[in-house]
Amino acid sequence: MSQRQVLQVFEQYQRARIQFVQTVAELATRPQNIETLQNAGVMALLRPLLLDVVPNIQQTAALALGRLANYNDDLAEAVVKGDILPQLVYSLAEQNRFYKKAAAFVLRAVGKHSPQLAQAIVDCGALDTLVICLEDFDPGVKEAASWALGYIARHNAELSQAVVDAGAIPLLVLCIQEPEIALRRIAASALSDISKHSPELAQTVVDAGAIAHLAQMILNPDAKLKRQVLSALSQIAKHSVDLAEMVVEAEIFPVVLTCLKDSDEYVKKNAATLIREIARHTPEGVPQLAVCLSEEPEDHIKAAAAWSLGQIGRHTPEHARAVAVANVLPVLLSLYMARESSEDLQVKTKKALKNILQKCTHLPALEPLLQDAPPNVLKHIVGQFSKVLPHDTKARRLFVTSGGLQKVQEIKAEPGSLLQEYINTINNCYPEEIVRYYSPGYSEALLERVEHYQPVL
Repeated sequence: MSQRQVLQVFEQYQRARIQFVQTVAELATRPQNIETLQNAGVMALLRPLLLDVVPNIQQTAALALGRLANYNDDLAEAVVKGDILPQLVYSLAEQNRFYKKAAAFVLRAVGKHSPQLAQAIVDCGALDTLVICLEDFDPGVKEAASWALGYIARHNAELSQAVVDAGAIPLLVLCIQEPEIALRRIAASALSDISKHSPELAQTVVDAGAIAHLAQMILNPDAKLKRQVLSALSQIAKHSVDLAEMVVEAEIFPVVLTCLKDSDEYVKKNAATLIREIARHTPEGVPQLAVCLSEEPEDHIKAAAAWSLGQIGRHTPEHARAVAVANVLPVLLSLYMARESSEDLQVKTKKALKNILQKCTHLPALEPLLQDAPPNVLKHIVGQFSKVLPHDTKARRLFVTSGGLQKVQEIKAEPGSLLQEYINTINNCYPEEIVRYYSPGYSEALLERVEHYQPVL
């Protein structure tokens, strides 16, 4: 047998291996083939090909494994039990960028299914290697590593802390500053997954300077990036007053309001979540929102500001007071009643007024509204007075001297209506002669008596 014939045997073997892994990788893209491949023992056959002498075979074998592991947790567990992870981690550090991307994909596909499988990846020493990949020259390698780290961190605080301890945070913050949109999306998603578990983990992300860079990307034209950025800021803000205020101080208002009208449903949802998370903890954004409500020319921005103020004011009396003190209530009422306001703006301002009024116990801010509010808003205003006055002597005195009691007597309420019930509750806080004195009928009768008085000469 000639030398050429001998070499042909090896060439045929190589071609057969290439054809095998390529075919398996292709078959693994279709769910209906997965069970058949699994029953045929495909995992055991792919394992030695991860260390094949031909790089293309290695990469394709890793890709096939990733697709299989991604499909269900049984196959992902087979990767762990088959002692494949150590090979992947070793090759991840040594091989070319194509293999690194494929290996990181396998780790992500395994780690996504459960905390136990993610822990197996941590236990085999993959985190340090994945973090090194975040410094790779190729953005695709950074992206694959970010994705894997995010999928590990998302399960629980312990796994997230392991990712932090491996030194991932500063490098992920650098990744969100890269020009490649796909890399920025995945890095922002990973920061979100790390931040969500505890204030301490969120603080680690903040300490690395993430907030400023995330805030700058809120208006990026890429919807998928905006989704992840808004999610990451929400996961940071949700934990405490201090973290919420740090997010606000990054000047996310009024830009975040434009996201409430975004064409992408997830951008709108995540923007609303971010505003709610901030509102829960702090009314810090109220002054900026109040300016938007008064000065923005576009109705949709005013509507978004009104919605946001309503979300802040509805949490506690302290939140409602902060909104009221910013003189927001008369502006909301004016916009609600203005004929030129869009339907959406009228709906949002009405809802915001209701949300704030139902929590507001700061009566001096409510009193000016008694004069101009329509009945459907007036009932909420008078309702708050009816809740506070029976239990607050000082407030009752001020309500008389300020003219509030007289304004209430001037309200024309339907007998038996909720508004009339509220007025009755307020009137019951005062002696009958005081109420009668401030009622319009009493004043007119008194005036008539003065006019008809004829002194005796």
